Amino acid sequence: MTKKKYVPIPDDVEKVGKVVLDAAFKVHTALGPGLLESTYEAPMAYEIRKRGLTVATQVSVPVIYDGIKLETAFRLDLLVENCVIVELKAVEKMNPIYEAQLLTYLRLKNIRLGYLINFFVPRLKYGIKRMIV
Repeated sequence: MTKKKYVPIPDDVEKVGKVVLDAAFKVHTALGPGLLESTYEAPMAYEIRKRGLTVATQVSVPVIYDGIKLETAFRLDLLVENCVIVELKAVEKMNPIYEAQLLTYLRLKNIRLGYLINFFVPRLKYGIKRMIV
């Protein structure tokens, strides 16, 4: 088995990731923990757009099987600049299925960088998981 060569995330994608994190910290500071996940989505999109980036929300993620595009119930929360996926959570305890979900979205959309952000925590730095494929 050959080991896959590591390729760093491009600087322009890293900059997008930094904007996402800055927006998340601003939203968490303003709203605090404990609200519903959907409550954080609109302010996150607003803050990211305010910083000059494009954001799509509730993006459908189709599955390609045997060369056929199959529409699924998969919807990712935020797609920023078509290069960073953000999955938002507001849960007391993170479940490994959330990481698997983000990894699946990254692979299906052919995007390398994603963030799983849980707004339920008292300090947001403990609710951020960066994922790369």
